[in-house]
Amino acid sequence: MNNIIAYYASMDLENLAIFVDVMNKGSYAAVARDRNLAPSTISRAISSLEDELGIRLLNRTTRRIKPTEAGQVYFQQVEAIVDELERAKSVTVDLGNNPTGELRVSASMTFGNLNIVPLLPEFMTTYPRLDVYLDLSDSLVDLVDDGIDIAVRLGKLPDTGLVATRLTNLDFVIVASPEYLQQHGTPEKPVDIKSHLCMIFPMPGFNTDWLFRDSTGAITAIKPEGRLQLTNALAHKQCALNHMGITMCSKWGVWEELKNGSLVQLFRQYDIAMVDFDSAAWLVYPSRKYLPLKVRVFIDFMKSKFQYGAPWDQV
Repeated sequence: MNNIIAYYASMDLENLAIFVDVMNKGSYAAVARDRNLAPSTISRAISSLEDELGIRLLNRTTRRIKPTEAGQVYFQQVEAIVDELERAKSVTVDLGNNPTGELRVSASMTFGNLNIVPLLPEFMTTYPRLDVYLDLSDSLVDLVDDGIDIAVRLGKLPDTGLVATRLTNLDFVIVASPEYLQQHGTPEKPVDIKSHLCMIFPMPGFNTDWLFRDSTGAITAIKPEGRLQLTNALAHKQCALNHMGITMCSKWGVWEELKNGSLVQLFRQYDIAMVDFDSAAWLVYPSRKYLPLKVRVFIDFMKSKFQYGAPWDQV
């Protein structure tokens, strides 16, 4: 095995890695985009590899790329070897205990803006040789296909084969502005919300009912009524601040407003949920035998910021 790896290391590793990427993504354009290169550069790398091997690896058409029989066999032989060479490169770089290169992070739009972005100045000052690419999107990105090193995921995790470490617990709260409550009254029991204006979160994966769990563990499900449907948590908060009704929010999204009194938390005696009472923020990364130093320092840094509880836990 070592002799085989040494042979491939004598070749242009970058061309080999590009070939493996093209096979996995099925597109020159996708690989070029991920590597910040021109598609013509990817094409030249494949052609150079084909010239070196003396075989045709890929058949190109205007619409798609399809491996030749020889290309498929070659891919099956070199994929694991390229991974091993890349791992060896990462290990060597990490020996200096000073992470370098680009760290690619994904997080949801609202959580990322409120809880990850404010920590970036300290993180990047601590690791001055590390560049950060932060993808803020509410779409569920594919970490492998999109070249993401680590993602912050919220809620209950599906069984995806990814490695996950818990960052912090998440709580939901039901809130309204003092002005709204002064005009419409304060609901005392969960069923009382049926007579109030509520804002709805009509997103796939979220229940239409609001769930209330009392101190005995009994759960009451109430379907809120309202004319306003919003698919963004920041929009829910803004509308609540504008006295438009009652809404359910993640506590991490409104804790400052709860602290300064511009929003009021209702039903403090209940645990609140829209899907699952055991909700958390997770740091998720692809399952690999070797975890690059740049990912390890990001995990350690983020966990250090939440190890004594999140700031919203104090409200």
